[in-house]
Amino acid sequence: MLTLVRIELYKIFKKWRTYIGFIAIAVLVPVIQLAILAEGERSLDFMTRNLQQSFVFVGNLLNGYLISYIILNSLVIHIPFLITLVAGDLLAGEATAGTYRLLITRPVSRFKILSSKFLSGIIYTNLLVLWLAVISLGLGIIIFGVGELIVIKSSSIIIFPKYDIFWRFLFGYSFASLSMMVVASLAFLFSSLVESAIGPIVSTMAIIIAFIIISAIDIDIFQKIKPFLFTTYMSSWRLFFDNPLDVSKIIESILILTGHILVFFGVTVYIFHKKDILT
Repeated sequence: MLTLVRIELYKIFKKWRTYIGFIAIAVLVPVIQLAILAEGERSLDFMTRNLQQSFVFVGNLLNGYLISYIILNSLVIHIPFLITLVAGDLLAGEATAGTYRLLITRPVSRFKILSSKFLSGIIYTNLLVLWLAVISLGLGIIIFGVGELIVIKSSSIIIFPKYDIFWRFLFGYSFASLSMMVVASLAFLFSSLVESAIGPIVSTMAIIIAFIIISAIDIDIFQKIKPFLFTTYMSSWRLFFDNPLDVSKIIESILILTGHILVFFGVTVYIFHKKDILT
């Protein structure tokens, strides 16, 4: 299995589209950070303008932690597209290249072939999120330094001391990685159904956008199905920036997202086992 995974990783990283996500993050995140740096205190004043009449803010609040929180809050919705560029091509790419028959007739079970491709996609997904963490948090700390983290929620304002922040980002990025693995699993499922990578990319993004729209519309029937949509839990990384932590809700979100991954992978296994290599 390790050999198969290494082969699949080699096939992934020899394609130029694999590096689009890494390049996009490497360019976009520093641009955002430099823009905030150029604005300086005006950026912080803008974010806290509704609170300045009641509170006096002191210390280095415009720091790497705050910048990383802002970036993660905004980019975690856009990262799925970068994930689908690779995950949607894992199986469809074989069909496009005409290598499906050669692939399946190898002296290795279809389940192992599929699992190696799936694990390779998961590894790529985690590497991309790790890259986002390194660029946003690491570079943010270098540029802005460290300090307290102010988190403004709809019903509360939380200021975390410096010693109580890094572990929250560690778990926050880990949870974001889990949510991106759901996206990869869905794109992988669609990849088993078509012969072009464009289909899985478009289909996955269409479902994500549709689910987000449904969740945002305040209609009873939509609100009733909202708990069953995986997009509802993709931003649950924010739960790690609550005080106190809602552990039960965190566990629930993890279980639901993990369940989606297993279901998507299980359906893909079924489809792949039924695939006719003669057509």
